[in-house]
Amino acid sequence: METIFTADAKMTPYWWEKSPPKKIEEAALPRSVDVIIVGSGYTGLHAAIELARGGRTVLVCDSGPIGFGCSTRNGGQISTSVKPGFDSLAKAHGEATARRIFEDGRHSLAWTEEFIRAEGISCDFSVVGRFHVAHDRRSFETLAASIMTQPKGLEMPAHVIPRAEQRSELGTDVYYGGVVFEKHASLDPGLYHAALVSLARQACVEFAPDCEVTAIRREGRMFSAATARGQTQARNVVLATNGYSGALSRWHRRRIIPIGSYIIATEELPEALVDELIPKNRVVSDTRRVLYYFRASPDRRRILFGGRVSMGETDPTKSGPLLYREMVRLFPQLAGCKVTHSWMGYVGYTFDTLAHTGEQDGIHYAMGYCGSGVGMAGYLGMRVGQTILGKSEGRTGYGETEFPSRSYYFGRPWFLAPAVHVYRLRDRLGL
Repeated sequence: METIFTADAKMTPYWWEKSPPKKIEEAALPRSVDVIIVGSGYTGLHAAIELARGGRTVLVCDSGPIGFGCSTRNGGQISTSVKPGFDSLAKAHGEATARRIFEDGRHSLAWTEEFIRAEGISCDFSVVGRFHVAHDRRSFETLAASIMTQPKGLEMPAHVIPRAEQRSELGTDVYYGGVVFEKHASLDPGLYHAALVSLARQACVEFAPDCEVTAIRREGRMFSAATARGQTQARNVVLATNGYSGALSRWHRRRIIPIGSYIIATEELPEALVDELIPKNRVVSDTRRVLYYFRASPDRRRILFGGRVSMGETDPTKSGPLLYREMVRLFPQLAGCKVTHSWMGYVGYTFDTLAHTGEQDGIHYAMGYCGSGVGMAGYLGMRVGQTILGKSEGRTGYGETEFPSRSYYFGRPWFLAPAVHVYRLRDRLGL
């Protein structure tokens, strides 16, 4: 079969063309700072900015280049970030906590927009709306009904698109209609991350790239961190590693499930074709348990198509053709086009599909965004910063729930392949 890749295709994110991971020169580690942050994604950077602007000295460490993880590898879609329904949350945690979690979800979306506007960040941010499409008739009925039963006071502007009108939103007949969430947005995640690095450096945050933190231990009122480049101390530590959490904290590792998500970018397409496929420039996701998500690039010259296409983790050279096959199944108009970029990143899932923030053994954390972290990661990172600064507004609904694990889980998701198989089977059968 003829390759789907262009001759110069890259197995790195499309976003890195404009903003590759920031190269920061290595410098001697400070002997002591107020706060050490482990992880240089949206969570860590927003925590760092909040803390540095609040007068704290901050060091951000990363095991790789700054911004190498999923904060520059995602699809750039911003939602309200709450996966469970209100009723299920209320049943599990009480109505008051469920309401606070939903409020945080809505605040994260509005806060992200306001932060970008206030800071003058140029990252192709736009409130384009999300078209959440149903993969079968039952899913459409459930989705449409959910819009009519939103919790009072927490309603999000949304409207139903029946299948007969689907072509006004999406150039395919495969789906069964859906719902447009009017306030959801999109951005260029690489440009956004680069801007956060610049803001952090302007606030005098120090960075230590390629500097893995291998151990953290408490010494009285201080923490001592062992790193690949020596020892340093801090009054506070923030763990902001999400889907890249490793052996540094066994407690967190037992609660975060790293799951690879894969994306391709097409070569440049005719303007009329992009207008046919995604005429209103929405970001799009579907109702499958093993879902697909896609959008036009910010310049509307390409289609970016993502999802999970294998039982276990695989290489972008192998995931690319699988994603391409699914993309063409949904959009036969794209048959014959080439792929210029194929890449992946690890999202951090949790057993209850909720993000979590709090303090464990004195270490502050925020993680577990379950694939919806573009807005929520920054929002909770900012809240962690406020908490360390002693501000009452740092409290969130996400800090009021237990962070669950399972007795059989120790950081390696051996159950992922059979789970994906079952979920796909249920998607096909409409269960």
